[in-house]
Amino acid sequence: MIGEHIRVLRENQNLLLRELAATLRIDTAMLSKMERGLRPFRKEDIKPLSNILKENESKLYTLWLADKILRVTDNDKFTSDALEIALMSCKQNNMNQKNR
Repeated sequence: MIGEHIRVLRENQNLLLRELAATLRIDTAMLSKMERGLRPFRKEDIKPLSNILKENESKLYTLWLADKILRVTDNDKFTSDALEIALMSCKQNNMNQKNR
């Protein structure tokens, strides 16, 4: 998800893969793999990507986190059920924090 989004943003700004890679101080081939979803982006890449591509940092972080969750679950047959339980727990935790 985040890789495709980064690629679209980069191409819309006429920014070459090698230019973005150089700015992030990573290998061009590595960035290519990251955009294609073959390698994960690093958490520390989110802020620089947000600044360079003029994209909302929280949107990029959310896409990064969603990708991370899907990589960890490896599309297991129970992934959807587990995510529903986790979402309910997150919502409950958020409500509890607001009531403090």
